[in-house]
Amino acid sequence: MSYQPQFTISTTLLSRVEQIATLRERIQADTVQVSWIPALQKDSRTRNTHASTAIEGNPLTLAQVRDVEEGKEVHATTPRAKREVMNYLAGLRFIEKNIPHQIISHKEILQLHKIMASDVMDKGIAGKYRTIPVSVGSYLPPSPDDVSGLMFELLEWWNKEAIQLSPVLSSAILHYRFEAIHPFADGNGRTGRALALWELYRRGFDTHHIFSVDEFYWENRPRYFAALNAVRSEAEDLSHWLEYCAEGIFTTLEQVWTRVKKLSGQKGRKKFVLKPKQELLLKLLSEHKSISPNELWNKLGLSKQGTLDLLKPLIKAHLVKRIGTKRTGKYILC
Repeated sequence: MSYQPQFTISTTLLSRVEQIATLRERIQADTVQVSWIPALQKDSRTRNTHASTAIEGNPLTLAQVRDVEEGKEVHATTPRAKREVMNYLAGLRFIEKNIPHQIISHKEILQLHKIMASDVMDKGIAGKYRTIPVSVGSYLPPSPDDVSGLMFELLEWWNKEAIQLSPVLSSAILHYRFEAIHPFADGNGRTGRALALWELYRRGFDTHHIFSVDEFYWENRPRYFAALNAVRSEAEDLSHWLEYCAEGIFTTLEQVWTRVKKLSGQKGRKKFVLKPKQELLLKLLSEHKSISPNELWNKLGLSKQGTLDLLKPLIKAHLVKRIGTKRTGKYILC
């Protein structure tokens, strides 16, 4: 017997799913056969990692997570904080590698948790279902004796029945139910959010893996936890949770669409992806209106040539321009 989620598709949810489908099609059409997709994938992986670990209290900033991804030394942080980030990045790569799997079994779930939770658990064993009772605030998840059976039912639903729903809905249902079962002694939040991404990937919803859905949850953590708790107070009715998650995906797609349009270049602009330093450069220009070359490379922490290398494609794409004389010139946003 498989898990049977309870929900009602409201007009609000239906409208949101339709909006998501339209926006997703625009993004997919605008990102066909473009050379900057790998860089955008890396950026999304970093953003998801930062957001999901930050929800659980990890102190690393987005910039520090990017440094970890690139193998750079990160100072002023604990070994555990860095390990959590490295684990999550490895977990996302594991998911990307295993997207072709048509059937997800206990084995894959345990492997994913082992990758994400190794050396960062306060209790329990990474890669093994819990054998102890746990609590999440005032919520008491099922007995450890019931965990394996409940996970079997969830996997039955995921592998056989989830396909009948939009991936927007099935990923949200999987996300909630996994958290409700709380199958591990620690690390359930990170693993559950990663599984929701896995569902979007394996259903072909995020073909290029460029959506950073976890950022939506991170930006308003109290609302995220309240939305999870509300399902239990509403007798396991997932209707409002689905509306919340759909809002999150739509907001995420709007952010991606804005980023893609900047990179795709309207009216003949060359297509390229903004590097993290280029995003910072544009942010600095938006904050200061105009910046001298010396100020730019000092604020970016780069050499003169490194800064010019970042500026050239931005100037060519008409996002940035230089004004003034050669001696007193400054850079501004177009």
